[in-house]
Amino acid sequence: MNLRKTLLLSIGLLTVFTACKKDDDFGEEVPLRDATEVYEEDIAEIETYLRTHFYNYEAFQENDPYSPENDQFQIVFDTIAGANSDKIPLIEMVESIVYPFDGVDYTLYYLKVREGLGNEVHFSDQVTLTYEGLSVADNFVFDSAVNETQFNLLTVGTQLGVVTGFQQGVIQFKTSNDFTINTDGTVTYRNHGIGAVFIPSGLGYFNQPLDGVPGYSPIIFKFNVFKRTILDHDVDAIFSYMEDLNKNGNPYDDDTDGDLLPNFIDNDDDGDGYLTRDELDYAEYIIMMGDPEPVLAENEFERTRVENNGQITIKTVIVTDRNDDGIPDYLDKNTIPLP
Repeated sequence: MNLRKTLLLSIGLLTVFTACKKDDDFGEEVPLRDATEVYEEDIAEIETYLRTHFYNYEAFQENDPYSPENDQFQIVFDTIAGANSDKIPLIEMVESIVYPFDGVDYTLYYLKVREGLGNEVHFSDQVTLTYEGLSVADNFVFDSAVNETQFNLLTVGTQLGVVTGFQQGVIQFKTSNDFTINTDGTVTYRNHGIGAVFIPSGLGYFNQPLDGVPGYSPIIFKFNVFKRTILDHDVDAIFSYMEDLNKNGNPYDDDTDGDLLPNFIDNDDDGDGYLTRDELDYAEYIIMMGDPEPVLAENEFERTRVENNGQITIKTVIVTDRNDDGIPDYLDKNTIPLP
């Protein structure tokens, strides 16, 4: 699938290079151009598309966005012309964020048909979804998954992630909060996020052509977001998204001990010789289905939840600060684990 993209870790920074699951997914690379110049062309093309196209919003039940019928909704884009000349353009329906990347402040537009009622999706999670990739120029479908598939949103080593624009679009949505396993083994999800993101090539594949799509092409991804798995890449009991200390969505620039290993892949974050997981406390709660949820402390978060015959076992992590200096023990060289 073209959606995957491999990144290299170099001196604590994330650097894009062109690689994918199959060698024949991409065409021959074209010469590099100035990223700012390309972005100006891309954003003009995207905004023209947003002004001249609409989606099938009339088929979506706005009065009950989380109706069972809407769970089956699929976004379809079309041109505003002829019989469709009175449709509301996408430019009046989309939202946007500004995402700084490689020296350019990219505007990333996304269409939130519905946010979803389930869990928040983090930039470092694994997600289960369906999707379709289109070219802005002609709506050419260059990639799709009609059956649910999984992607890691963040690339770590040889573990492939996704292009930045897709990652930043998906995290604007939430997962399903309910599902049914059908007799044929398939799953019907309910109340999941439904949307699309319009991606300048600098947050996509940049100079790398796709099958049927030239290099430097802005693209669109439509998606339905079903599930997320929160990842802990260094297995230190701190979820990877929590190790983005400066909250900029890039965990590669958070390196507390300066050892060129970002915290999220460093199992001794403060470099004091003690493993991060040994500088934390842990708790466990057992409740029955229907019982009130345990009230967690401000410095406590749920790590795992297992249900068995109506009994729920919740395991939590407690981030301690034993010298009360405002720095968690696992990030503070001045504290060591209790014996």
